[in-house]
Amino acid sequence: MTTWRKSSRSGTSSDCVEVGRRVGIRDSKAPATHLPVSGRAWSAFLTSVKSRQTT
Repeated sequence: MTTWRKSSRSGTSSDCVEVGRRVGIRDSKAPATHLPVSGRAWSAFLTSVKSRQTT
């Protein structure tokens, strides 16, 4: 069984994207389906997002 989690920045909102380790990503409003994402692709995505963040 996969444990899904969402960003702590989502707060109590149900409008979020959830991440499941070794499985992929899914929309919290449509949990029955998910998009498979490799670890390498996920890492590249996070690096890209972090490089564009403003503080």
